[in-house]
Amino acid sequence: MNSSEIKNKATQNLEIIKNIPIDLSKEILKNPETGYKEFKTSKKIFDTLKTFELNVEDGIAITGLKTTIQGSKPGPNIAILGELDGLPVPDHPFEDKMTHAAHACGHHIQIGNMLASLIALNSKEILDNLSGSITFMAVPAEEYVEIEWRNLQRNNGEFEFLGGKQEFIKLGAFDDIDISMMTHARKSLKGFGYGGTGNGLIAKFIKFHGKTSHAGGDPHLGINALNAANIAMSAIHANRETFEDENHIRIHPIITHGGAVVNQIPDLVKIETFVRGASIDAIKDANYKVDKCLKAGALSVGGEVEITTLPGYLPIFNDSNLSSLYKENLDIFYDQDQIEKINHGGGSTDMGDLAHLMPIIHPYVGGANDGSHHTKEFLIDDYNLPVIEAGKMMAFTVIDLLANNAERANKIIKEHKRKLSKSQYLRLLRDISSNDTYNFND
Repeated sequence: MNSSEIKNKATQNLEIIKNIPIDLSKEILKNPETGYKEFKTSKKIFDTLKTFELNVEDGIAITGLKTTIQGSKPGPNIAILGELDGLPVPDHPFEDKMTHAAHACGHHIQIGNMLASLIALNSKEILDNLSGSITFMAVPAEEYVEIEWRNLQRNNGEFEFLGGKQEFIKLGAFDDIDISMMTHARKSLKGFGYGGTGNGLIAKFIKFHGKTSHAGGDPHLGINALNAANIAMSAIHANRETFEDENHIRIHPIITHGGAVVNQIPDLVKIETFVRGASIDAIKDANYKVDKCLKAGALSVGGEVEITTLPGYLPIFNDSNLSSLYKENLDIFYDQDQIEKINHGGGSTDMGDLAHLMPIIHPYVGGANDGSHHTKEFLIDDYNLPVIEAGKMMAFTVIDLLANNAERANKIIKEHKRKLSKSQYLRLLRDISSNDTYNFND
């Protein structure tokens, strides 16, 4: 069979039972869970994969799963990924009323299109014509949220890294993978988006410590931790003009605890923030400035600041050769007004970490409404496009990679210039991690 015939067979495989990945996506939508807590979601996926008589490894990084199908000859191993988690979005129509978790970023359709790719490829007629293997991964904790809780789990030894793919990498789940891909939902797309770059990030959890006193009777006896936090955030804002446009710096702190009661000088204020940027050096430079601002806030009132700095995600870029191959399939099956070249984005994903280790693509697919990601307005309107069609495009790309003795996959792997080895990558993340306390109440 030539590549076109293999793709026709893959389409037939999927069309017969395409309701299964769509139904799974909708079921996950109605049962959202946040990162490293996706136990129900993981169980649903495990049970679904077992119906295809697959060997499934579960419990990777707490809730992650992995299964592999083999071609008839040895060759590269291609990973197709989906993400398990939602994030807290109060008032989303499909939120969990207890945790406020919701799928307001479309991760539920990633699991669907991952499964659709598996269904398309998982037949003897297709695998007999492929050299290599395809691994399907359901990965936890892409949304970098609930930082205080995750950092506590980290300190308790439950995991080392707050991002799921980071933990997968550390545990060796990607040691046998040569190429990775995942398709993400995106608002306002008619069809598909390809290419593009995105910011990386460093995450910070900050505690300002002061001294409590009666806010009306004895405010002069207190040290106001909230004032320290406000001064620190104002200092960060004052530094924004120092950030160069091409570095795409984004800093967006939130106060997660602003004091205990209104008639008491706050002695503890907690802040979480990201420091995002388009390059590792730019992120580190901005992070250095943020730390100075945090210390200045504590110094100004004679308080104390504890700064926990955590490795977030590395900037993302798509392998140009792999992206071109993916686009070849888009050009065959879609009109040009349904195909969009993606520019730089200010968001972050741990697919950026994988991009530093191997060739990856992170295309986008439509089907969502016009609601902004991470808001209560974000919903999927059309499940066929982001689940079935997105799954087909990844399956077709895998066929092109592994057909003809995996000639194209081997060429992409050979020409790819790896940014970091696994050991260099882990060292980079561990070097970023720090916890420092600065006391100015002498």
